[in-house]
Amino acid sequence: MKRIAFILSLLVAGTTISFAQCGKKFTITTSKTEHMDSSGKVTRTDDEKAVVVIGKADINISVNDDHKMTGTIKSDTCNWPVAYKEGKTVIKAVIADQNGEDKNVTITITGKDGKVTLLFEMEGEPDDRIRVAADKFEETV
Repeated sequence: MKRIAFILSLLVAGTTISFAQCGKKFTITTSKTEHMDSSGKVTRTDDEKAVVVIGKADINISVNDDHKMTGTIKSDTCNWPVAYKEGKTVIKAVIADQNGEDKNVTITITGKDGKVTLLFEMEGEPDDRIRVAADKFEETV
């Protein structure tokens, strides 16, 4: 019986660790933006600072401290076996751009080999997918 209790406690602890960053507010800072077409071919690269802040229910994006977008998270899936380094989050959100237009967007955050990337895909704009690599990825207090 003690052995079963020990195994169950290890499973619960492992599950808690794998979702350690899920449901928390975090900030991703980037310095380079790649625009891609629907096939994944890079069509343009821009050197620009972007800060993406993702909370439990909202998202805020600032590019070059000027272009700002805000949104509401509609759903998300999250699995990070190694917090902030290895895992994947997929967020479905509605984001308002500077013109006040609402856009449905899917944001996929992927961590592999310690490198974290974000892929932004706006509904109705398959030829302007945006990929950024995180320079910094951390929990926000």
